[in-house]
Amino acid sequence: MTSDAGNNAANDAGTDDPLLDELLELALEAGRRAGALLRDGRPADLGVQATKSSPIDVVTEMDIAAEKLITGFLAEHRPDDGLLGEEGGVTEGVSGVRWVVDPLDGTVNYLYGLPTWAVSIAAERNGRTVVGVVEAPMRGETFRAVLGGGAFLNDRPIRCRPAPPLDQALVSTGFNYVAEVRAHQADVARRLIPRLRDIRRGGSAAIDLSDVAAGRLDGYYERGLSPWDLAAGALIAREAGALTGGRPGTPPSGELAVAASPGVFEPLQALLEEFGAWHD
Repeated sequence: MTSDAGNNAANDAGTDDPLLDELLELALEAGRRAGALLRDGRPADLGVQATKSSPIDVVTEMDIAAEKLITGFLAEHRPDDGLLGEEGGVTEGVSGVRWVVDPLDGTVNYLYGLPTWAVSIAAERNGRTVVGVVEAPMRGETFRAVLGGGAFLNDRPIRCRPAPPLDQALVSTGFNYVAEVRAHQADVARRLIPRLRDIRRGGSAAIDLSDVAAGRLDGYYERGLSPWDLAAGALIAREAGALTGGRPGTPPSGELAVAASPGVFEPLQALLEEFGAWHD
């Protein structure tokens, strides 16, 4: 288990590190701009176009356009930083700072006109995530966190929920799009559901992690995530008091990512280990 949960009282006065303040402001502005592009640029009839390929192509084009907007903006202000982006943007930097960007997390929701999609931007310094922003335009919400500075929803400090007994916990997850992988994930969920209050499937890892931070979910788990799915949301969850990890004793990764309130985390992680949620 790993936990970098911020124990400092959340405040909105910035940090003692000017670099972190700068990185946060850049992430917020990049997220706002990309979110507006995706929100305002989405065709109203996107989900009901006649051809099967056309809507997917439009979503891909919007995804790439949003990443180009973000990476261009960040490069303009911090040209020496590294970058890891979902749509193929990889830049080796020399500053010790690397941006990890998912320009559109929740693409299927976006395709169908559902509001649960987000722009996710994180900044790492010397390999450690120090800033996270999740911009959810259709919900009018911006989640943010700086390492050691607490987590915020818009301008309000947020904390994860006090842990209920596991059988009263509301937990979210996600499923792979490969049929064979989904079948095993469905079996894990089938075995897990009787042990919980219920399971949700939101469709955006970044938002699910942020909703754990905001106390809207007691926990979240998923296999198969990429670094850009996790980076910002996991920091926000930890700064709100949640615990994050993968299999017991490991950090969250593509193998397995778990985030939950203390008290829910360990029993949930133990069941996921027992049920083999970490393998296909």
